[in-house]
Amino acid sequence: MIKHVVMWKFKEGTEAQMNEFLEGLKALNGVIPEILEMEVATSAVPNSDYDAILVSKFASLEALNAYKVNPKHVAVADLCKSIRISRVAFDYEVLD
Repeated sequence: MIKHVVMWKFKEGTEAQMNEFLEGLKALNGVIPEILEMEVATSAVPNSDYDAILVSKFASLEALNAYKVNPKHVAVADLCKSIRISRVAFDYEVLD
């Protein structure tokens, strides 16, 4: 099992686009078959280092890589690229 964690910091004044991006990301759950679980949230702390987070689960690295190149994901990610200041991602294997 692979967990995929991504955090973003967005440019000031892009709140509407950020919400559009996050809603688009949430809408991928149940549409892209490789996604086993997905959680999308915004920071509960004002002036946090990051504004939003994605925590998702995939059966394998191959499934994660298929998700990354899925055209529906790419379209959502393109919006994010235009409004983000920074992004950090971490993928790890969940060992039973």
